[in-house]
Amino acid sequence: MSRIGRKPITVPSGVDVTLNNNVITVKGPKGTLTREIHKDMKVTVEDNQILVERPSDNKLHRSLHGTTRSVVSNMVNGVTEGYTKTLELVGVGYRASKSGEKLVLNVGYSHPVEITPEAGIEFEVPTNTKIIVKGINKERVGEYAANVRAVRAPEPYKGKGIKYEGERIIRKEGKAGKKK
Repeated sequence: MSRIGRKPITVPSGVDVTLNNNVITVKGPKGTLTREIHKDMKVTVEDNQILVERPSDNKLHRSLHGTTRSVVSNMVNGVTEGYTKTLELVGVGYRASKSGEKLVLNVGYSHPVEITPEAGIEFEVPTNTKIIVKGINKERVGEYAANVRAVRAPEPYKGKGIKYEGERIIRKEGKAGKKK
């Protein structure tokens, strides 16, 4: 049995979970998330708990069991607390700013790079070298953070670029000089 899949998900007060065939909708104080889950997985809501069960022990069902439970748990956490990813800019002259809803990055190109968020995603720029990506959908927050990082990924020689907070960049040694 999947250790993660067996765990019940507690539904906090103020969160409404609706099941319609294999579509689960979670409404909370921060918003609403809807997702279609695999038709074989059985999700039940009882006594402020969500349980995920699998029909058999075949390989597909075992792999879907823990994944489905984690996805539903992330939906419940997203509508109550939300998710954030923090990015740091490293490099001389590298800076970020907000222009309305858009994120504007000056990271060494001849032009500033603008990133427009979709509904449910929000950018915060507390300092000009720090970006916070916020949202209720964990997957979308991670995807937008990865897209921002991809604008100028950190390079291994000086470490310049956009990196996740706490990310360790493996550094390479530069060119060896002439021996005399």
